[in-house]
Amino acid sequence: MAQQQGFNPYLPSWEYIPDGEPYVFEGRVYLYGSHDRYNGHAFCLNDYACWSAPEDNLAAWRYEGVMYRATDDPLNPDGSMCLYAPDVTLGPDGRYYLYYVLDKVPVVSVAVCDKPGGKYEFYGYVTYADGTRLGEREGDEPQFDPGVLTEGDKTYLYTGFCSYGDRSRHGAMATVLGPDMLTIIEKPVFVAPSQPYSKGTGFEGYEFFEAPSIRKRGDTYYLIYSSISMHELCYATSKHPAKDFVYRGIIVSNCDLHIDTYKPAGQPMYYGGNNHGSIVEINGEWYIFYHRHTNGTAFSRQGCIERIVFLEDGTIPQVEITSCGPNGRPLEGRGEYPAYIACHLFCKDQEMYTGGFGPIGAWMDSRFPKITQDGGDGDEETGYIANMTDSATAGFKYFSCGGVTRVSIKVRGYCQGEFEVKTAWDGPALGRIPVGFTNVWKEYTTEVAVPDGVQALYFTYTGNGGAQLASFTLE
Repeated sequence: MAQQQGFNPYLPSWEYIPDGEPYVFEGRVYLYGSHDRYNGHAFCLNDYACWSAPEDNLAAWRYEGVMYRATDDPLNPDGSMCLYAPDVTLGPDGRYYLYYVLDKVPVVSVAVCDKPGGKYEFYGYVTYADGTRLGEREGDEPQFDPGVLTEGDKTYLYTGFCSYGDRSRHGAMATVLGPDMLTIIEKPVFVAPSQPYSKGTGFEGYEFFEAPSIRKRGDTYYLIYSSISMHELCYATSKHPAKDFVYRGIIVSNCDLHIDTYKPAGQPMYYGGNNHGSIVEINGEWYIFYHRHTNGTAFSRQGCIERIVFLEDGTIPQVEITSCGPNGRPLEGRGEYPAYIACHLFCKDQEMYTGGFGPIGAWMDSRFPKITQDGGDGDEETGYIANMTDSATAGFKYFSCGGVTRVSIKVRGYCQGEFEVKTAWDGPALGRIPVGFTNVWKEYTTEVAVPDGVQALYFTYTGNGGAQLASFTLE
């Protein structure tokens, strides 16, 4: 039997786990992150859940269950605070340690488990030797988004959140903990600057905003972080874990900004927003884990993966966002594919940021298409694209095509128009598929000769009303 193909998002379309921190533990890839709620009103409303996959098949993710609840922290017995982005490390005692911050306190909490997938139990707070919690000593900056790396008996803890223009926040911090995984043995130092303090550092324009994550490759430490633009994951490198980091570049943008191989560099191809993730080596290949936004808001984010490469000098060229990242190669140019794997989504009214971000944002704006689902949070309902009004385009990359002569789409909604089928966002229509009003999913088909070879596919709606797109089929 053929191995299942991997898509973006890599988890089921009804699962919303952003801020991905991937690790290979005990022969499997474990994914840690915060947990958004479908149609939620704020970030990270759900408890931490863990998923894992075999190293050789990033399509076969397994639900490990709820690994930690918001109410497990003694500071949060009523669950009124959310669990923000966490990280996990293997301690010197062979146990797994979960580091996290609740959304309304400045301290770092720690939980522990004998197994990587949970269930974790509260362990304590990161403290100075005198028992004062990190973030509460006079002069401390608030803790946020912990990232951790353990080497021998030392654990390096990276934290920080720095808004544009906020002079009270100086940048990403590195703090060294002792073998008990809680006690500070080297006080915080700043390793990447915030925007007000970046002049002359080499980080100008790509200053630290949030989401510090640390990885080591060879003798080089890679500090991955979300820049002040939010939609991009940048990185800095050093030969030392707590000093001398040098800005190196952008790994991925969740609206594909800066990529100029198939479009102008400044043109967004998706509705971007905050980003958070990290790199990991899996089965001999390196990947970047990041997230995208759905449902036309900032609060229903989903994890995506792209393969990355390292050049001889250790730099990582920026990668395109795709539909096929977990697959490691183009998808088969045959069969039915769900519309929620669109990596590009836009219309004639361009907008770089999704709801709640940027000067305008696509906040519940009727102009903008969006990936969404039926039902409520936790309902195993396959996602689809809604609100495809005139000019709305969904793009999918990439497919290995050969002999494709027919394309079908499943559509519903108050619409009267047609879908153009293209292999480039600004290319000619290879075929047109008329669609009409229907309350149920209806399949429409047309003869289309898709060129052989590796292709992108774009579907552009023209006409009246708003169509919903569930899937497309290549024959």
